[in-house]
Amino acid sequence: MGRHIVHRLLERGDEVHCVDNVAPLTGGLMPAQWPLFDPQSYAGFKWYHQDCRTWFKEHQDTDFDYVFHLAAMVGGRLMIENNPLAVAEDLAIDSEYWVWAKSCNPERTACFSSSAAYPVKLQRPDGYVLLKEDMISFGDDIGMPDMSYGWAKLTVEYLARLAYEKHGLKSCCYRPFSGYGEDQDDHYPFPSICKRSIENRGADKLNVWGSGLQMRDFIHIEDCVNGVMQTLDQIDDGGAVNLSTGIYTNFIQFASMAAKACGYEPEVTGMSDTPEGVFARGGDTTKQKALNFRYAIDFEDGVNRAIAHYEATGR
Repeated sequence: MGRHIVHRLLERGDEVHCVDNVAPLTGGLMPAQWPLFDPQSYAGFKWYHQDCRTWFKEHQDTDFDYVFHLAAMVGGRLMIENNPLAVAEDLAIDSEYWVWAKSCNPERTACFSSSAAYPVKLQRPDGYVLLKEDMISFGDDIGMPDMSYGWAKLTVEYLARLAYEKHGLKSCCYRPFSGYGEDQDDHYPFPSICKRSIENRGADKLNVWGSGLQMRDFIHIEDCVNGVMQTLDQIDDGGAVNLSTGIYTNFIQFASMAAKACGYEPEVTGMSDTPEGVFARGGDTTKQKALNFRYAIDFEDGVNRAIAHYEATGR
């Protein structure tokens, strides 16, 4: 998400200060390795290879028009389930961000939460629903989120609300669902399944993690960025907005699409000894539409686009 937002801002002529310590397992890359464009070719690109918490202590700039707070320890399902204490470090990152923001008073913050913040009780086989922003209520019932990552994201949203109520800091919190794109790290399901489909072209069978029946709401990264850019100035109080399509796709369906794009039709089966997360996670789009945002890229088109990219580039 960060790379694509940086690109959009640079293309419109903004000066962009990008802070990233490129932590292992997060998918972070040094600028020279960014796959789809070279940020260093833009005069407005300023790079800081350091932990954002250190940067906050060293920089007290008071003239930022927008801050896009994307710093987090996350790297796909394996990291969320197998390294929850590393993910919990996000609590410290978010705390120090809001302390910095209180001091430096940026005009507006785009704060990135996650669909993992939603109660898991609403995502089970016997009672799943499309998740609406008001299903999390800090004044009533927040429910049980998805592991330490979900708790961390709930906390950053709560801090955003307090920052507005106590200090007038304007922000909007985004809950992206299953964002995907051609340059996503291989630890995530989207590139992993696409590349497995390419590598096994012509095979009779293709495997996916979990039962394969688990469902996600896949939204292209460019649609995510469009959603942020179109809605950010409409919300001041730290309120949440989904970035979603409202469409469920299970992993067997997804892998079948990817295989079809590669020219074959295998039997797709799950691997029961691998993580699958919650059963059904999809985002209601009512609020997005009220803010005049609708996704544009159909998932099958996105899969075809990614397969073509991987085959053309070899990565």
